[in-house]
Amino acid sequence: MEEEQFGKMRIPKKEEILGTVVGMMGASRVMVSCLDGKERLCRIPGKIKRNIWVKEEDAVIVKPWSVEGDKKGDIIWRYTKLQAEWLRRKGFWK
Repeated sequence: MEEEQFGKMRIPKKEEILGTVVGMMGASRVMVSCLDGKERLCRIPGKIKRNIWVKEEDAVIVKPWSVEGDKKGDIIWRYTKLQAEWLRRKGFWK
């Protein structure tokens, strides 16, 4: 049953990083603590902002920008609490 529920789980690709939202900055921007040890100011693109509510302590996938990639990025996916727990159990998240 667990595999059916999480069979189509979104896993980070090559240039994407898992992170946790640590602060809301306003104007569709959030501060994210990424697994690579860096904090990035991330923007929430319109296609996500219209459909999903991103809040503090959410697990997200961040795509760093090509310019200032160590400091800025875009949020491209938000996990639910159950999905984030599944990622921790499977070893994708520390």
